Amino acid sequence: MRNLLVALAALVPAGTASAETLAIINARLETVSSAGVIPKGTVILQNGKIVAVGANVAIPAGAVVFDAKGGVVTPGFIAPSTNLTVSEVDQVSETRDDRSGKLSAGFDIQYGVNPASALIPLARQSGLTRAVATPVLSRGRDGHRDDSGATDFAGGGGGGEGDPALFAGQAAIVSLASGPTDLVLSAKVAVALDLGETGASAAGGSRGASLVLVRAALQDARAFAKNRSGYESGASREFGLSRIDLEALIPVVQGKTPLLIRVSRASDIRQALRLAREEGVRIILEGAEEGWMVAAEIAAAGVGVLVNPQADLPSSFETLGSRLDNAAKLQAAGVLVAVVGSRDYTNLRQARFNAGTAVAYGLPYEAAIASLTLNPARIWGMADRVGSLEKDKEADVVVWSGDPLETSTWPVAVFIGGVRQPDSTRAFELRDRYAAPASSYPQAYVNGRP
Repeated sequence: MRNLLVALAALVPAGTASAETLAIINARLETVSSAGVIPKGTVILQNGKIVAVGANVAIPAGAVVFDAKGGVVTPGFIAPSTNLTVSEVDQVSETRDDRSGKLSAGFDIQYGVNPASALIPLARQSGLTRAVATPVLSRGRDGHRDDSGATDFAGGGGGGEGDPALFAGQAAIVSLASGPTDLVLSAKVAVALDLGETGASAAGGSRGASLVLVRAALQDARAFAKNRSGYESGASREFGLSRIDLEALIPVVQGKTPLLIRVSRASDIRQALRLAREEGVRIILEGAEEGWMVAAEIAAAGVGVLVNPQADLPSSFETLGSRLDNAAKLQAAGVLVAVVGSRDYTNLRQARFNAGTAVAYGLPYEAAIASLTLNPARIWGMADRVGSLEKDKEADVVVWSGDPLETSTWPVAVFIGGVRQPDSTRAFELRDRYAAPASSYPQAYVNGRP
């Protein structure tokens, strides 16, 4: 199977320039748009954009033709919350740039993005073309924490002074394209906040304390924004967070930047919705394992949810209501659902398999594809550029050997901004290097001998 994919991929060399016109033909098009599914169609890419999509599209003269041979074409997948590009090795803290021990809301993840990460090519082999790099607290429950074992909380940006750090920091949208030295497309797109058990632990053990501190921080940000000169001259009242953290919260209280709230229990979700309503802030929910219990309320608030459809075990008291049809029930209630995978760096394919699990438990297939493409684009404010196969959108396109939600399916070709991405990964390079050594020595030694 892998050899077949390599042969198909060779039809269009990696690095095909975006200025060239490319026609992907003989494909089942999952457009994730009003056009629906086109059983046998063509997509035309030119100058980094999609210029035509349909069943009877004329191929422009001089276009490079890519025959999908009946495979599936989708928009590029988007990881809606991940540490991809900012973390490398789980248990090696020096490689973890997805959390801060000093700053709270002011921690800015964009500065830790590594365009040379060996995990980016692996991500593309999962059909990912963009990702939202999100920070985590130094300690918390699985999925919402730094798993390296760190246990200390710093203060709210004051070197141990001030309120506890409940905010994890600011997220960034990154491209997964090969070549650019700067992958950051948009920075400061959200401020991550842990509520529930993690927030309670950070605040000293109580949910009530965490919410009081969050509301106080938002009030401080408003007061700071109104009286910067007083703060600088020492004439303002004392604030619980540092200037850096308060600066980061100003766009939040102004309604320009959302809070990414990590929460699980139904009652905590209600508190998050109430916080948004009373404080006049925008929110996105991540986790929401008991979201199905309050799906109508989430939908009425117009809040998007990042959900893991495989979360079905009561691993903590706040997830006792976890169930495999959570995504289906949320979607049926009208909630905008984006499926996440594991933050585990070696398990990047999990998001699409999670979407397949959600289909098995009631999520419509087309909704599952949207949960990996258009829905995260809508939640993160980039649906006008990516997320569907539509004219004038950026040419982030994946050609699959079959159903992308099946475990045996692989990308045949990945295009980001109309440019064909390399197929190689670090794993493939190691396989090719050591599969057939020229002598009894490992290949590295053979190459190094005089």
